[in-house]
Amino acid sequence: QVQLVESGGGLVQAGDSLRLSCVASGRTLSLHRVGWFRLAPGKEREFVALISTSGRLTNYADSVKGRFTISRDDAKDTVFLQMNSLKPEDTAVYYCAIATAAIARPGNLPDAYNTWGQGTQVMVSS
Repeated sequence: QVQLVESGGGLVQAGDSLRLSCVASGRTLSLHRVGWFRLAPGKEREFVALISTSGRLTNYADSVKGRFTISRDDAKDTVFLQMNSLKPEDTAVYYCAIATAAIARPGNLPDAYNTWGQGTQVMVSS
């Protein structure tokens, strides 16, 4: 059974940085495109970033472009989300996700993925 585990969340002040990590058990993460999404209270799940299996292709939501960077370290089989210049509106639970089967959906949509982690809370105070 595949499990994804996110870590690295916390409570920070506006302007600070955090680095989130996503690791997998039961599956080699380097074989998958990985997406990061976030869910804030009262809002729908929102796409944040994705990275291709090779790592050469990335995509970001406009709201985080220039501040967040997604990367992968295949030696550690880990995907990272470096978040700089954090804002209070970045407060949310952040999830990483993969697809363990072929799903013909754009990678910025939640239904492009069928396996999700439990999430890590990010809180940014003003």
